[in-house]
Amino acid sequence: MNHGMTVKLLLFIPFFMNALQAKGTPDTNQIPLTHQVTLSKNEKGVWELRRNGELFVVRGVGGPGSLSLAKEIGANSIRTWGIEQLAFKDSEGRSFIDQAARLGLTVCVGIWVQHERHGFKYSDPKFIAKQREEIVSAVRKYKNHPAVLVWGLGNEMESYVGTEDAIRVWRELEELAKLIKQEDPNHPVMTVIAGADTGKIKEIMKYYPSIDILGINAYLGAGGAGGTLQGLGWTKPFIMTEYGPVGHWQAPQAPWGAAIEPSGNEKAANYYATLTTLMENKEGLCLGSYAFLWGNKQETTSTWYGMLLSTGEKLPPVDALVRGWSGKWPANRCPKVESIEFPVALKKGKAGEKVKASAKVMDRDGDSLQYEWSVMAESKDLRGGGDAESVPASYPEAVQNGSDRECLVTLPRDKGAYRLFLIVRDGKGGATTANVPFGVD
Repeated sequence: MNHGMTVKLLLFIPFFMNALQAKGTPDTNQIPLTHQVTLSKNEKGVWELRRNGELFVVRGVGGPGSLSLAKEIGANSIRTWGIEQLAFKDSEGRSFIDQAARLGLTVCVGIWVQHERHGFKYSDPKFIAKQREEIVSAVRKYKNHPAVLVWGLGNEMESYVGTEDAIRVWRELEELAKLIKQEDPNHPVMTVIAGADTGKIKEIMKYYPSIDILGINAYLGAGGAGGTLQGLGWTKPFIMTEYGPVGHWQAPQAPWGAAIEPSGNEKAANYYATLTTLMENKEGLCLGSYAFLWGNKQETTSTWYGMLLSTGEKLPPVDALVRGWSGKWPANRCPKVESIEFPVALKKGKAGEKVKASAKVMDRDGDSLQYEWSVMAESKDLRGGGDAESVPASYPEAVQNGSDRECLVTLPRDKGAYRLFLIVRDGKGGATTANVPFGVD
């Protein structure tokens, strides 16, 4: 994924601290020292990740959501993007990385490698020296922590393939990887890129030979990454470091260009298809995966990528992960929005017009459902590479009976593009979402 065709990640700093949840754990000084993590091929030629000699297949999620819930659904690893996240403390003063260790979770420790689009200069020795010093210091600080699984050296920091800028980045990653390995020989180094194409993979093989694991961020068609890499001549292992719903850049559009967001269950189907295909690992290259996003964020919409609501409820993709990892559905499954009836969906109505909206929703467990309708403006603050976006304006006065299965929508007075959102909760920790774009003439 890259430059408008991919989801790059913000550092999650503004909302990470409230997401760490783990209780009743012992004191920090009781945590044992490092676990050794190694890479090797088995007798069948399949790459394996081993932690203290035991096979470790990554069942991961990436993002700032509840650690205890991640453990509960069967995850064994969490991916982060910036080293500072490891020190974030919850309300009881427990750091993120210590919580992970006590829950038996490992961490793909993200080390942010600067992007030139943010002003970093890979041609300037001063920039290079400062970044090297910061990275080595971070590795030195955490290398003996038992939760460390791999070092995630950078996320989608690559420049355009075939340019001198791109080559400078790969060469510097090579130097950074060498420095990390000198400091810590016990954990592999992985670098995450946006998708995989011929030019990019060839450049990495030529200019970045010290990489141990390739991280791939991909969405539509992500399950085929192993075959793609093998076809491009890649022979080292990889981890699918981001996968999820159809990306907003890949989705169909309303006539005015608004991306049409899939429903919660449509997203879940994509998660499940990607996960199960990756787990087949026919090429022998895949070490596991991290589903995106364990939490929630505004990117195109407030619901497109999150697997959790801001209020903590799980969404259908979480059930898909449980099914994929365990072979069984969870005891309580999320509701399913089967359809939304809204006559101006993907059309334009007149300012002040009153339009009825209704939803057909099914809950497999027969739970009593709570509905939450809302109208928001279409986002105009669309950023490249997943940088933080502002939340668009909401119009609470536009919805009457917003807590019922049916509601009445008064179209906003101002011309423009909008969305009608629906959140359905089952009262037992499960929820689902759907939305439809509409316009006002």
